[in-house]
Amino acid sequence: MNTARWRIRAAVLLAAACLGLASCQEQPKPDERSVRFTASGDLGMGSGARSVLDVVARLKPDFNVALGDLSYKAGAEPEFCRMVTRKLGPDFPFQLITGNHESDGHDGLVDNFARCLPNRLPGLQGTYGVQWYVDVPQERPLARIILISPGLEFQDGKELDYSRGSDRWTWTEAAIRDARQAKIRWIVVAMHAPCFSLGKYGCVAGEDITNLLVSQEVDLVLTAHEHAYQRTHQLAVGVGCPRIVPGGAEDSCIADTKGSLKQGEGTVFAGVGTGGLGGHRLQDDDPEAPYFAAWSGANKDPALGTLDVRITDERLDARFVPAAGYSFTDQFSILR
Repeated sequence: MNTARWRIRAAVLLAAACLGLASCQEQPKPDERSVRFTASGDLGMGSGARSVLDVVARLKPDFNVALGDLSYKAGAEPEFCRMVTRKLGPDFPFQLITGNHESDGHDGLVDNFARCLPNRLPGLQGTYGVQWYVDVPQERPLARIILISPGLEFQDGKELDYSRGSDRWTWTEAAIRDARQAKIRWIVVAMHAPCFSLGKYGCVAGEDITNLLVSQEVDLVLTAHEHAYQRTHQLAVGVGCPRIVPGGAEDSCIADTKGSLKQGEGTVFAGVGTGGLGGHRLQDDDPEAPYFAAWSGANKDPALGTLDVRITDERLDARFVPAAGYSFTDQFSILR
């Protein structure tokens, strides 16, 4: 094999080996400020959830965002919390947003989970577990993490109203705009229900709140609910795409398809319903498929795992880290 061909092959093999490994990713410089967190939802209390918590423990993030659907069992809030604290420690910030299994109380109540896994990040604004935000780190923050609950029924049988112009829509818009005015570099929104999916769900979160997040150029939106991993390209509204309409895909709404993206050009949606259960099938012929860059489901590269996110002044790096026994991974970066 000639030298040139060998170098090309070696580069390809190195890239494959590095995929998903922190040692091969862009690392913060020793004197560079950074924030690191993990995120996944749809956990349960079985061996799958415990294996994903093992990954979180190994990664040692500053905090974890649990994207809803926790115990899947009524009355099991204390047992679920013990599982988490045994793996991660009693004081680890295991931050909560409700899923549909806790919002209406049929598999526990989000308030009960919040009592045994309380907020541990300083400066939180809003109602922990339902609608809140926090700036991280508290001093000279790099990112604002905003958590909302559109598309979920609560104990009164009603959904919280996130339609355009509603109080909760306005609260979300204000949280984003205030972060911009405070010159916080990165904005991440997390919610249980997705809008875009290759699985069995439609736009559960709602078209209005989804378009708000895109129009406000939120950098990253994290969801769960679909028991799979699915990550979109950068999506954007503007000339040619005044509004994103779920249930199909328009080329004009896709801002960038590269693995290394530029901040301000669009929003990435990452569904990480891989916290323990898994099992949903995804369809590569779904009408929304052109929006997606990577996915893993029961019928394609199945995996449990967590999304590992690192944020510095200049970049956001994210990678899906599989639990033991799985090989699927994905990674992307957004650069300032």
